[in-house]
Amino acid sequence: MMKSHILLLLCVVVFGVLGTCHGGVLRKNYYKASCPDAEEIIKNATEKHVAKNLDLPAKFLRMHFHDCFVGGCEASILLNSTSNNTAEKQAVPNLSLSGFDVIEDIKAEVEKECPGVVSCADVLALAARDSVSYKFKKPLWEVLTGRRDGTVSRISEALANLPSPFFNFTSLVQNFAIKGLNVHDLVVLSGGHTIGRGHCNTFSPRLYNFTGRGGQDPSLNATYAAFLKTKCRSLSDNTTTVEMDPGSSLKFDNHYFVILKQHMGLFESDAALLTNNHALKTVNDMLDSSKFFKDFAVAMKKMGAIGVLTGTQGEIRKKCYVVN
Repeated sequence: MMKSHILLLLCVVVFGVLGTCHGGVLRKNYYKASCPDAEEIIKNATEKHVAKNLDLPAKFLRMHFHDCFVGGCEASILLNSTSNNTAEKQAVPNLSLSGFDVIEDIKAEVEKECPGVVSCADVLALAARDSVSYKFKKPLWEVLTGRRDGTVSRISEALANLPSPFFNFTSLVQNFAIKGLNVHDLVVLSGGHTIGRGHCNTFSPRLYNFTGRGGQDPSLNATYAAFLKTKCRSLSDNTTTVEMDPGSSLKFDNHYFVILKQHMGLFESDAALLTNNHALKTVNDMLDSSKFFKDFAVAMKKMGAIGVLTGTQGEIRKKCYVVN
């Protein structure tokens, strides 16, 4: 037991992520010999869909994050429930995920060229990168490949591992640390909230019942809170959505940190980043756009290696929604 603990600690210290030791090392051009056009096929298919639906980058980025935080980046988020198992995607935090059909379509394009070679986990990781990068005409971060697909997806694991929008700073730090991610990673990856939308029920307690006895979150910008109340009229509204980065939810940039400093972070977990000096320093650093893009690229590469399966572990699913 002591030896395994020492090995685990070594993995975290040396590699920064648990998955690197559990599943081997990802690498560049993993499919160079087995499917040389794989990454280009995924890129082209992803961009074809994004051109028709500009909401996809936010959807894929979130899906990739939710996959990696539950069992590692092994595509368990894509599996459907079966008669004897309720899958991750049925967990409350995942009910608002969408775009699964597009991932299946992208996977099908790769399967035509190279059947049974490219994992769904790599498809998702690359689609997340390529969709966010679409408007930039260049990749915003490097995606190493060689992930294999997991065969287990349980609702209980999603509920136990995904960070909540209601988390305070201490809970966020603990949640990320378990994945080998530090405070800097936490703040930088939160910058992903610069694109996409949030459901009213994930933040409306800040508007109507912050103390548990009614009342509004005093840390929330009052003008912004008044605007949110015009969109979210009750605590029970779980269908209405609002932009996470007001006026800029389709543009991937560092604007999230600008509005965060104005106390217009949508979730309690956003506001929590202002409650710690270390985190606040990073928030201030991210006001430099070039610094944000550089650090986000590093953090995404690190996140994309959490708990990966490689070598003979797992499998290469033929269809992403079901094990072979």
